Amino acid sequence: MSQTVIRMQDVNRSYQMGENTVHALRGISFSIDQGEFVSIMGPSGSGKSTCMNMIGCLDRPTSGIVEIGGKQTAKMTEKELAVLRNKTIGFVFQQYHLLSSLNVLENVMLPLRYQGIERHKRADLAKEALALVGLEDRINHRPHELSGGQKQRVAIARAMVTKPQIILADEPTGALDSKTGLAVMQLFKEINASGTTIVIVTHDSGIGASTKRCIRILDGKIQSDGENHV
Repeated sequence: MSQTVIRMQDVNRSYQMGENTVHALRGISFSIDQGEFVSIMGPSGSGKSTCMNMIGCLDRPTSGIVEIGGKQTAKMTEKELAVLRNKTIGFVFQQYHLLSSLNVLENVMLPLRYQGIERHKRADLAKEALALVGLEDRINHRPHELSGGQKQRVAIARAMVTKPQIILADEPTGALDSKTGLAVMQLFKEINASGTTIVIVTHDSGIGASTKRCIRILDGKIQSDGENHV
């Protein structure tokens, strides 16, 4: 029986914008099991980014339950949330967020530093992750020396290096050409095949259709949640 790694139950999230209340999420409920490959899809303003922030422990619900790795995030301190993020979730962003002052190897090593792992061990684990994404020959390059696709593969290696339960990707192909985007999606499929849960947040229907399951959100509510035939 699969373990549930993400659970959202009757989640509401509202924000105060001056005198107006913005309801970003309106009673959303779903769960994702270990090893699933899921996209959360919707247009700008649909609530998908707020949903991503809940999964990534970057925000808390106004009401309802958010559980990540079996832990209710609303009951955790900021320090506890930071530890949960670092140990459970690997993040991949549209704009890569690589540090220009560090080389490829050092960028991938960074999350391990926050776990207190010794430097030589960090380097070994980072080299392993870079080999998995086919960039073992670029470890001494700086981000400005890489193509967009290579930068995104470095970002994926950085997300993988802590061996997280979940990889959470925000529009990971948005800054890439279509051919490179397909290569990145293939890499996600390979990572998922090894048992890592992958959640991709996107507005792109092509990306939504290429995952095994797609949750569609509109106006803060789930419109549909079903399996894709891929």
